[in-house]
Amino acid sequence: MTKILMAALALSAAWAAQGQDIDGTWQGALDTGAGTLRVVVHLSSTKDGFTATMDSPDQGASGLPVSLVKRDGSAFTLELKALGVKFDGAISKDLSTIEGTFTQGGASLPLVLKRGTAAAAAPPRRPQNPVKPYPYREEDVTYENQAAGIRLAGTLTIPQGKGPFPAVALITGSGPQDRDETLMNHKPFLVLSDYLTRRGLAVLRTDDRGVAKSGGVFATATTADFSTDTEAAVAYLKTRPEVDARKIGLIGHSEGGDIAPMVAARNKDVGFIVMMAGSGVPGDQMIVAQVVAGNEAAGMSHDQALQAGQMQRKILDLVEQEKDETVLKQKLRDLLGPGMQDAQFETVYRQLTSAWYRYFLTHDPAPALRKLTCPVLAINGSKDTQVPPQQNLPAIRKALEEGGNKHFEAVELPGLNHLFQTAKTGAVAEYAQIEETISPVALEKIGNWLVKQQE
Repeated sequence: MTKILMAALALSAAWAAQGQDIDGTWQGALDTGAGTLRVVVHLSSTKDGFTATMDSPDQGASGLPVSLVKRDGSAFTLELKALGVKFDGAISKDLSTIEGTFTQGGASLPLVLKRGTAAAAAPPRRPQNPVKPYPYREEDVTYENQAAGIRLAGTLTIPQGKGPFPAVALITGSGPQDRDETLMNHKPFLVLSDYLTRRGLAVLRTDDRGVAKSGGVFATATTADFSTDTEAAVAYLKTRPEVDARKIGLIGHSEGGDIAPMVAARNKDVGFIVMMAGSGVPGDQMIVAQVVAGNEAAGMSHDQALQAGQMQRKILDLVEQEKDETVLKQKLRDLLGPGMQDAQFETVYRQLTSAWYRYFLTHDPAPALRKLTCPVLAINGSKDTQVPPQQNLPAIRKALEEGGNKHFEAVELPGLNHLFQTAKTGAVAEYAQIEETISPVALEKIGNWLVKQQE
């Protein structure tokens, strides 16, 4: 008994020595090249290990559950598996910093976390966010994606008056998004749904699978998987007596703009679609153009941005063409250079070869666009650096024309960025700094077009 007691005391001491000494709040900032994003980690040790949550104040996210916290001496690892996030770092001897690499979605950035108390910053002004009471009915709903065996959660807003009403389901962009598509303290889908419901449409907006109140796992899903979530949304809208089942449409933003035509091409229950910054070319082509446009908007010279795009093209070519995983890994290691730490490279490699990334690289939206017979509105902002309009709008027009669709508009909106905000450069760093969530010009264009489809 004495030996057992002594062992227990030793374990307790070890826990205290390597656990409680890093308890508390840690803060840092990611330099994206086009601005900074703050990261706050809240750590708490127990006898069974660590628990933690993470905040992203500039994206309006707090209390994100951390799925793994591991410490081995000074080595420290933190993961949010549902979001595809990992942080590998080293704890300083004086326990004042944790310095390492933050990775997500193929991007890898240095991050230094420092001890501190997260100050409550005043939220930025978002004057377009609607204020209750709303002049319409709002209902939290859940529905089943039977194909995937998961339950999805969202909000349905229903106009005042006697229905049934035309309806739209909103489809979020890439990355884990809640039903409001919350990004850098903006809530584009909250603003959009409020605007459209006031104009007489029922609107369903939904948390992505694995996000907020929706079930499933986000990190292992592809665009094709997300398209089945959208089909489940259409099926749910058909069950609502307030909805006119003959007038159900889709509005997709960014990756959601790719999903909308995928679903409409195979589901005749979809009567019309709006592509907000949807793509018209395969993913690998768009990523290269995105790298060039994004770096130029962030201040890089045109030649430097082209060089960055060429390097991105080499990386993507390897991922797409090399079938031997061992050879691929070594070639990528040689290309990315010896300066990249092993842990950092492993994380980047996993992201580049993830199911979502591989699918996105080779997915060509043109075949689905050619099959569309329903009315289509495709809009892009002229300052969109994530889905450049000069590359994508002509390709969308071409595919629709080849399919014989006579009921479409493809429009470039001057001065707007990827979120359809009025912008100066279109750089991602501007998103949080702009008070406007969606330009009234974009809202009116979408609203007028949708109302016209009901005539």
